[in-house]
Amino acid sequence: VHGLIEHNATVRPDAIALLMGEQEMSYAELNARANGLAHKLMQSGAVPEIRIGVALERSLDVIVTFLAILKTGAAYVPLDIDYPTERLQFMIKDSGLSLLITQQAVLVRHAFDSDVPQLVLDDIDWNFEHTKNPVVAVHQQQLAYVIYTSGSTGLPKGVGVTHGPLS
Repeated sequence: VHGLIEHNATVRPDAIALLMGEQEMSYAELNARANGLAHKLMQSGAVPEIRIGVALERSLDVIVTFLAILKTGAAYVPLDIDYPTERLQFMIKDSGLSLLITQQAVLVRHAFDSDVPQLVLDDIDWNFEHTKNPVVAVHQQQLAYVIYTSGSTGLPKGVGVTHGPLS
């Protein structure tokens, strides 16, 4: 995760890493963008194991954001924006988020009633000063993400997954 390109010499940095419709992103662009966002998150207090919610429309930025969070050692909590606002509110509170990453279009659909600080991707400058891999010690037993069950028979339940299985 930390050295997406550097650790895999068989991948050309200019090769396409992400493709969505007409949009594409090379491995080098993905790594630089994720690194820049990771540094911004670290400046905002992201440290290993804090939980950062991700409520985004489907886009290349979803992958960039997940990767950036992992690079900080923090844990991401994916929030499906197609869920009702009440369910998302429950997940935000239950997971103990320290930060919510979202977009203006999502905020129009969901009026999150929460004290959790928000980072709105539409409002950030993607020309980051720092694009080198962040230096963060991440251990296999540390939390990487929290995924919620559907909660079809009641309230959804969060299940934590550590960095070990992701390695």
